[in-house]
Amino acid sequence: MAGRCWTVGPDVLEGSRRVRFVDSGPCISLSALRRAESLNVTLQRNEANGEGVSPFVELDRQTWSRLAAQMEQPLNEEDVVRLRGLGDPLDMKEVREVYLPLSRLLHLYVEAAGQLHAATTTFLGEQTQRTPFVIGVAGSVAVGKSTIARVLREMLRRWPGTPNVELITTDGFLYPLAELKRRHLLERKGFPESYDRRSLLRFVSEIKGGAEEVRAPWYSHVTYDIVPGKEVVVRRPDVLIVEGLNVLAPARPRHDGRQGLALSDFFDFSIYVDAKTSYIEEWYVDRFRKLRTTAFAQPESYFHRYATLSDEEAESTARDIWKRINEPNLEDNVLPTRGRAQLVLTKEADHSIRRMLLRKV
Repeated sequence: MAGRCWTVGPDVLEGSRRVRFVDSGPCISLSALRRAESLNVTLQRNEANGEGVSPFVELDRQTWSRLAAQMEQPLNEEDVVRLRGLGDPLDMKEVREVYLPLSRLLHLYVEAAGQLHAATTTFLGEQTQRTPFVIGVAGSVAVGKSTIARVLREMLRRWPGTPNVELITTDGFLYPLAELKRRHLLERKGFPESYDRRSLLRFVSEIKGGAEEVRAPWYSHVTYDIVPGKEVVVRRPDVLIVEGLNVLAPARPRHDGRQGLALSDFFDFSIYVDAKTSYIEEWYVDRFRKLRTTAFAQPESYFHRYATLSDEEAESTARDIWKRINEPNLEDNVLPTRGRAQLVLTKEADHSIRRMLLRKV
């Protein structure tokens, strides 16, 4: 991707806000994309009162894909198969049309953060080491946020200036099963109160503080528990991606009545992966069925008892878990954080991303 030198900036044509591409090098010609009629960018109206404009710019899939129409595809078919999640039909077309433009946008943000750091050190009159650029990825269980986080990690690693990209999931900050049982929270695993939020906040705070090495607990999706004595070690990455259900949750009031810090206070960019609840339920049920012959089939799996369920039994069990745990958590805790994201990626029933809402700067 070296040598792809272009930037995105606003332009106003006949009172309507469009997207203007500024080519700063001879390697890409995007003159056709400068034409307002070809971009079809619309402004979302305020959903609350129907007046004014939204803080987001809406782009459809076709428009979004043109933002990197002449850029080189960094991943091959083997990469895509390796990164694909269970039940998530990621393909080369999706990577080219959705994730390639997104990786370019994120690279621009990373570069801008570096320029801001340089300006700040000049202002302060002292040299300070630049801290990692942190990206938060939020969304429901089974919506595909883990796949998106993995794809972004691989693509950002291919950009010059960000070879060291790390990914951490908030699963490692869930309380161990024994502690969840002690607190009577086993049926609320994944809800905000099931996480060691203080440790998670400290972890990201130390990353943004420039610590040379930060450690996080290791979570096993087979045993459904924290693995004692095993850790994830993060050593000053260029970019850190933090993926989890509740990463965009607002700060909680402290015991003394003062407002605490939110995890997203340390994010430089945030993404929410969105879809209709009915779609996500079907994806969850489909994944549950497939897990019977993969993770559930392992003797050490916490859910090994589900491996021998019939198709009908598996569907009934999955829908019961969804209705009791995952759907209430989505509606009460996850979905309300959507508006806090800088970018909302909306999926259709086939898992393809079809709409993008990008917060105006």
